[in-house]
Amino acid sequence: MHLQNISLTFFKNYDSLKIDFSNELNAIIGPNGSGKTNLLDAIYYLSLSKSAFVKIDKYNIKQEEQYFNIKGDFSGATADIEIQCNFQLGKGKLLMADRKPYEKQSDHIGRFPAVMIAPDDISIINGGSEERRKFFDGIICQVDAEYLRQLIRYNKLIKQRNAYLKYFSDRGSVDKTLIATYDEELVTLAVYIYAARKHFIASYLPIFNDFYIELSLEREQVSLSYESVVAEPSYHQRFKASFAADLREGRTIMGIHKDDYLFHIGERLIRKTGSQGQKKTYLLALKLAQFVFIKQKKNLAPILLLDDIFDRLDDERIQKLLRILNSERTGQVFITDARPERSRKFFEALDANKKFIHIKEGSIQENMSGYYE
Repeated sequence: MHLQNISLTFFKNYDSLKIDFSNELNAIIGPNGSGKTNLLDAIYYLSLSKSAFVKIDKYNIKQEEQYFNIKGDFSGATADIEIQCNFQLGKGKLLMADRKPYEKQSDHIGRFPAVMIAPDDISIINGGSEERRKFFDGIICQVDAEYLRQLIRYNKLIKQRNAYLKYFSDRGSVDKTLIATYDEELVTLAVYIYAARKHFIASYLPIFNDFYIELSLEREQVSLSYESVVAEPSYHQRFKASFAADLREGRTIMGIHKDDYLFHIGERLIRKTGSQGQKKTYLLALKLAQFVFIKQKKNLAPILLLDDIFDRLDDERIQKLLRILNSERTGQVFITDARPERSRKFFEALDANKKFIHIKEGSIQENMSGYYE
């Protein structure tokens, strides 16, 4: 699978753009602020029906406009498929496959998998547990539609239960029968989600370990583990017993939405003791393992989007990464860089179909030969 082309209208800093892509390596070159990352984000949007960077759709509209549109043709195993996403102020988002709207936008997730590696991803390591849950849930959701449905249901019920907790706390009286109906389903969903996450980690961990060893040249010993209160045999009873505390807080303080993934280097958490280089290598191994895990589960190579990575890695790690990208483990790749001469240096040795796309203030210059004009 690969993305053949993309068309943008009023998406972020673009008025209008249409461009074809190489099915292997695409280098997007241009000064900072020219729109390189925005083009990557448009590709991500087509793949996963949302931005990798901006949670609220309306903020992806070009300033002073009323809508944006993204359209692209994916080459599938048996046929080409046109995916189009339109967002209009006051009307919301419309997602279509071959001009037919999806009944549920969640049905799109996993059809055209993608993996983004961007500078802000370091929050997966340095940030709170929510960042790590979001990262790993994003992987599982791209390969397991039932997990996605159950997770959406769980999050909806937690939001409703929290609203009732706040209402009961403010009013000073409680409908315990109503809360009990939420509790029973939430516990059942939590057990399902825990089992799926545990099974996922068992499959993902060996892939991650292999990549970290390859990228770090076996310099450090690292580990990754999953931690959940649902693992405790008494979870059901503890969840019910936490109701008084939930009422005081006005929110559900225990559950699968509090799980965490622990990243260690040696015996200590990497976010506390790891160097910047170690964190970058750990993050890169996490992301490359995401790519391979999805590829194995779906028998389909995700699109790989690499934003501004050359400024974040030393030459040794860059060379190692490029050898991985040049192997049969990867499919279609998009890389942004602000320095054309550096990209040419790194890419000239790669045995791949290369396309260089130069962006300057929203305009595009292309060169399929591998050399710059």
